[in-house]
Amino acid sequence: MKLSFTALASIAITLTVAPVAQAIAPLGFNLGVKDNSGACKTGEEYAADFETLKPYSNHVKVYSVSDCNTLEFIAPAAETAGFNLTLGVWPTPYEKYTLEKQTLQQYLPTISKSTISSVLVGSEALYRGDLTGDVLASYITEVKELLAGIYDKDGKSYAGVPVGTVDSWNILVSGEAYAPINASDIIFANAFSYWQGQTQQNSTFSFFDDIMQALQTVQTIKGSTDINFWVGETGWPTEGSNYGASVPSVENAQTFWKDGVCAMRGWGINTFVFEAFDESWKPETSGSSVEPYWGIFTDDRSLKYSLNCSF
Repeated sequence: MKLSFTALASIAITLTVAPVAQAIAPLGFNLGVKDNSGACKTGEEYAADFETLKPYSNHVKVYSVSDCNTLEFIAPAAETAGFNLTLGVWPTPYEKYTLEKQTLQQYLPTISKSTISSVLVGSEALYRGDLTGDVLASYITEVKELLAGIYDKDGKSYAGVPVGTVDSWNILVSGEAYAPINASDIIFANAFSYWQGQTQQNSTFSFFDDIMQALQTVQTIKGSTDINFWVGETGWPTEGSNYGASVPSVENAQTFWKDGVCAMRGWGINTFVFEAFDESWKPETSGSSVEPYWGIFTDDRSLKYSLNCSF
C-alpha cells in the first residue's frame, strides 16, 4: 500500500470519479469455522469453501488457530487449494493465548511457509477492552519471536511472516493503539457503515472516511506511506433488523459492494470482507437479527449478487 494519505483522502469526496487505471487491490474473505449446525468444519468442508471462493480470491482470514482445531484442518486444505491464510491468534484469557501459540508450533510445521500470508494477534481486542495496548504490543513481539523458531515442512523458518493486529478503525486512531501499531508489521482496520446506522447514500462516504483516518494514523506512527495495510472487515447484511437508518437487503449489500468494496480496492487498499458465507447457526444478539446474514454467499454456498468490480 503505497498511496499517501493526502492523495487518498480526497477520494472520500470524489467517489463518483473513477479511479485511474491500475491493478485492483487484493480481496480476501473472512471465513467462519463452523457448519450450519454449529459443528466445527472438517477438512472436506474447507475444501468445498475454497472451491466456491477461488473464482474471486485465494485468501481467507480466520480469528483463532485453536478454536475448532482450525489450523489442523484448514491448513492442509488451503495448501492443496492454493489458498493463502491470514491466521488469528486470540490473546485472552492468557490460557487461550498459550494454547494458540502451542497450536502454531504443532501445525505450522506440517505445511509450507508460503501458505501463511500473515498472523494477527487479537481481533478488536482493544475495542472490547480485553487487554491494554502495551500488553498487546508485547504479545505481537512474542509471536514474531515464536514464528522465527518454527520451521515448515521444507525446513524454512517462519521468520519474516508479517505479524500484526486488527481492530476497529476508531480504536486505531486513538492513543491506546499506538504501541501495537508500532510493534506490528501489518495492520488491519475494521469499518462497518451498517453498525454506524448510516443511510445507503452515506454508507460509502462513511466507509472511506473511517479507513482513511485509520490509514493516516498508521502512516504517521510508522513514519512512512509504504506500509502493509488492509481493511480487515467490512460488509453489509442481506437480511435481519434495521440498525438506525441502515437497512439490510441484497440490493443494499450489492450497492455497498460496488460503491464501497470495489471502490476501496480500486484505490489500492487491500480489503477483507465480512464474510464469505452466511452462518445460520448464529443466534440473535443484542436485539439484532442480522448476524447469520453477512455472507457474500448463502449458507449453501450460493452467490447472492455479482462481485464484478469493473469501473
